[in-house]
Amino acid sequence: MSSSKSKLIFQLVLGSLIVASIFLVSSDRVEVKADTQDQVYEEIELFTEVLREIEKYYVEPQDSRKLISGAIKGMVQGLDPHSSFMTKEEYGELMMETKGSFTGIGIEITIKDNVLTVVSPIEGTPADNAGLKAGDKIVKVGDTTTKNMTLIEAVKLIRGPKGTQVNLTIVREGELKPLTFAITRDVIPLTSVRHYSLTPDIGYVRVANFQSKTGDELAEALASLEQKGKLKGLVLDLRNNPGGLLSQAIDVSELFLDSGVIVSTKGRDSQHDIVAKAHKEKSDGEYPVIVLVNSGSASVSEIVAGALQDKKRAIILGTRTFGKGSVQTILRLSDGSGLRLTTARYYTPSGRSIQLSGIIPDIELAFVPQVEKEKKDPRRFIREEDLQGHMEKEGEPAKKAAPDLEDEDDKAKQLIERDNQVRHALELLKTWRVFSKINPGK
Repeated sequence: MSSSKSKLIFQLVLGSLIVASIFLVSSDRVEVKADTQDQVYEEIELFTEVLREIEKYYVEPQDSRKLISGAIKGMVQGLDPHSSFMTKEEYGELMMETKGSFTGIGIEITIKDNVLTVVSPIEGTPADNAGLKAGDKIVKVGDTTTKNMTLIEAVKLIRGPKGTQVNLTIVREGELKPLTFAITRDVIPLTSVRHYSLTPDIGYVRVANFQSKTGDELAEALASLEQKGKLKGLVLDLRNNPGGLLSQAIDVSELFLDSGVIVSTKGRDSQHDIVAKAHKEKSDGEYPVIVLVNSGSASVSEIVAGALQDKKRAIILGTRTFGKGSVQTILRLSDGSGLRLTTARYYTPSGRSIQLSGIIPDIELAFVPQVEKEKKDPRRFIREEDLQGHMEKEGEPAKKAAPDLEDEDDKAKQLIERDNQVRHALELLKTWRVFSKINPGK
């Protein structure tokens, strides 16, 4: 390699990597010592030496910029599972996710124990319909192994044009052999809120993720439920919610809290220290709330659950959450590429960090998949109402066949029948009203 080219590469490396290196080892509050600077320069010189040897002796010619880009990816990847370097195209795709829609299969993934792992499938997407579950380990995408694969690389392989197919090989706990899923890609919608009335005065709201309009969508859903009758209880479903925008998690929390801290973040740099508080004019209703969570509830969905738990505003029901208590900042770099960098940790109002530990439910109850409906117990005693031609109760008209349920009511009924966690939450809200009428002093 020529001397001029070597100098150019050295300047390029020195100009890009030393800034990154000093950024990672220092902040406005940390003094960089002279000996530390010397060590950084020595490591950069070693990097440049390796780069020169590859350029000179590697069996096939290599693009220097591609090698440097790979080195940057490796540096960022070594920080934690949630930090990553993105090309210009990858950065553009990420920005699109929070604003419109994207084409893929609809899963949130992470690196857990050095294995590509499903945090949760997005409800109603091809991944969800195919049967992928939180905790599934993706060992192959098509014929490509995911060993040592970055999140960005995995996302790029899994996504693709609408109508095309991707094969995922999954290792699932409890299964003796790997499972293969052939999933057809589709447009993934970003509507994050849907709601039903479980009873005339108990509502159900499902928040699938936290996107740019989630707070407004939830406010509209609560208003719609109120129009049907004064709410006396609410089930807020955050299961398999992989998170999203912190600002929207704050907006959602404010719909239930009227004062105090919702969440705080603390980082090495003071610009990442945030204390978000609730404002009284935004809170909505005084009805009891039960929040459903599971191991697929991650990131800012854990913040909402933790805030309502700490403030005694809701009972948390389900299983322990994922435990992602870190904040990622998206930085646009000078050439249009991006850097997703972990810059702070989340803390609940009481000062709890949810990193690794997650949110522990007040009532632990695992989801039990629906099995074939049990046949009526032949030992059940016959009642008067079972007798053919029985008289109706005095003063009450004879019962008529129930009309067909409207679509929304039908979905609510099916939800109650097939979902033991929703069913248990509903029963708790019903008994809540019963016990509230009891006066132990009399």
